Amino acid sequence: MKKTTKVALVDFDCCNLASVGNMLSKIGVESFIAASGQSLEGATHIILPGVGAFDEGMQQIRERGFQVKLEELVAGGTPLLGICLGAQLLCTGSEEGISPGLGYIDARVVKFDQNRLGVRERIPNMGWLEVEPGQSSSLFLHYASTPRFYFVHSYHFDCNSVDQVLATATYGYPFPAAIGHQNVFGVQFHPEKSHNFGMQ
Repeated sequence: MKKTTKVALVDFDCCNLASVGNMLSKIGVESFIAASGQSLEGATHIILPGVGAFDEGMQQIRERGFQVKLEELVAGGTPLLGICLGAQLLCTGSEEGISPGLGYIDARVVKFDQNRLGVRERIPNMGWLEVEPGQSSSLFLHYASTPRFYFVHSYHFDCNSVDQVLATATYGYPFPAAIGHQNVFGVQFHPEKSHNFGMQ
């Protein structure tokens, strides 16, 4: 008997769950909102969306019991996708704060270096960028052309292992746009705001 896909959307009070849920609905994927770690039970996949500050996000993750449950489920092979702040929380830490991250990806989060940006490039980066897949990944298997995604961010990943960089984008200089290790993935862009490319 085929197992029904049930995507849990992690609600840690720092995310726009409605737009992610609407996108999943458009592509025919069932999802539910998980308000605590225990409510992740039964999920076949997990999405960790997020906007806002790194330390606040990690505080909510801990207080709502998500950190312990995520560790259990990820260790058991459940796929986890982080979006924007949610992806940054997958890393070891961030220049934005002092809290340790979840540590699934061997990377820190750093602010865009204004000295490396062009005259017209400002922080935050807001807008559409082409994303270049750097290696074979299930996130980027089905694109007939170079995908474009919508970004809104002041910080980006700084990976210690190139093997965990799945795709790059360029804003003044190249930066990792997607990261991953085993069954954990993170994207700095917003697939839920990226129309057909995001739906794929």
